[in-house]
Amino acid sequence: MGYCVCVAKGGAETLKFNMALILLPVCRNTVTWLRTKTKLGKIVPFDDNLNFHKVIAVGIAVGVGLHAISHLTCDFPRLLHATDAEYEPMKHFFGYTRPNNYWWFVKGTEGWTGVVMVVLMAVAFTLATPWFRRGRVSLPRPFNRLTGFNAFWYSHHLFVIVYILFIVHGYFLYLTKKWYKRTTWMYLAVPMILYASERLIRAFRSSIRPVKIRKVAVYPGNVLALHVSKPQGFKYRSGQYVFVNCAAVSPFQWHPFSITSAPQDDYISVHIRTLGDWTRQLKVVFSEVCQPPTGGKSGLLRADYGDSSNNRANLSFPRVLIDGPYGAPAQDYKKYEVVLLVGLGIGATPFISIVKDIVNNIKQLDNGDHKRHASTSVSTSSFRTRRAYFYWVTREQDSFEWFRGVMNEVAETDKKGVIELHNYCTSVYEEGDARSALIAMLQSLNHAKHGVDVVSGTRVKSHFARPNWRNVYKRIALNHRDKRIGVFYCGAPTLTKELRQLAQDFSHKTTTKFDFHKENF
Repeated sequence: MGYCVCVAKGGAETLKFNMALILLPVCRNTVTWLRTKTKLGKIVPFDDNLNFHKVIAVGIAVGVGLHAISHLTCDFPRLLHATDAEYEPMKHFFGYTRPNNYWWFVKGTEGWTGVVMVVLMAVAFTLATPWFRRGRVSLPRPFNRLTGFNAFWYSHHLFVIVYILFIVHGYFLYLTKKWYKRTTWMYLAVPMILYASERLIRAFRSSIRPVKIRKVAVYPGNVLALHVSKPQGFKYRSGQYVFVNCAAVSPFQWHPFSITSAPQDDYISVHIRTLGDWTRQLKVVFSEVCQPPTGGKSGLLRADYGDSSNNRANLSFPRVLIDGPYGAPAQDYKKYEVVLLVGLGIGATPFISIVKDIVNNIKQLDNGDHKRHASTSVSTSSFRTRRAYFYWVTREQDSFEWFRGVMNEVAETDKKGVIELHNYCTSVYEEGDARSALIAMLQSLNHAKHGVDVVSGTRVKSHFARPNWRNVYKRIALNHRDKRIGVFYCGAPTLTKELRQLAQDFSHKTTTKFDFHKENF
């Protein structure tokens, strides 16, 4: 069989290793514990756990290709066309009668398990690509069901079957007869037990931590805000996220969303933008129990628990479960005295929690009150942040309504100017352009007279077009010489490269060092 079997076995060994390794980046409880409780975060890039997961998936595809192609196009043809003398050493492995066609190999346990695994992997891998997962591919009915997050989520669970078949395939080997040389189970045992334990913990934890919906609001821009009661003993850090499950939409699916409430709040809130099939259905389900707001409350539709005018909605809220919290890059903001927070669209969600947390911590430090919030996830003694720059960039003017209350609260309570808020609306021409001169004039007059911005409806004055990020970095570098700045970005990947490059450039050219952290969706 010569070099063919060497290539096939080499591909198999890399496949065993990668099939074990790919489970570790998605063990979220373990990753959260490691990044929160240990110093491995300084060495291991936990921020890129999902990218690492994808890279390993490519390695698995390569390993499958090497293994399958070497067997199908080299090993098996050599056996089928071998002379009696050449086949003699193989009788111990393949039987005294030489196989006479490909079907002999396929019908055996080694064959059919391999074929089924390749088919299931191909389906899961294809539906996990951005074109299918994000619904960018337009397919006719009924094949359109193969696009979207639902197809990705369910097809990924085919790997339960794949792992079972993988162990079976690795046990029934042609050339290895001794059990201790069949090493597939040795590679997979610990990662599979760890991952299975994680899933059991998630299921158990979410079932014993019931939450009650306290408020639901539907905002412009297809955003749904959920406020739920905080389960007893639930502790989290600003910047972290939770998984949300709604049985009325799907009893099996859990989706991650950044927490927008502060650790000191007595509730947990998430803001969900309807970008996929699951989130669209979630909005439909909750819209049915909401009504137009009254009394100047925000939102297009709204339902508040305990509101006497909305008793019908109180009795018919869909059941919601949460699981978490889980670690995210933004949770490390407290390590820095100065932070630059950049949110693109709905990517502002983790920073809203951070902004609220900074204000609350500064209040506690000013009042010397360290015991009042002893139940929060992090003591104020570990709070180092003394200055924050928050840039929120969004295309739609209506987006500013999502967090209008938070913006006004920060503007009113932050008397020392610790937090510098910048709202950017990119659908308007940049300042100084003649086409935006009139709205800029009206904006300035209204803000000067009433203290309210006509664009955002908040006390924070809005800017037009996109920020000049080089000038942003330059100003921060000049204001905070010899400091280490934490740069946190959340949003689409479009800005990641530019912000990371600027952080590197200014770290090299100035005495101010910028540490870049990103979270893409």
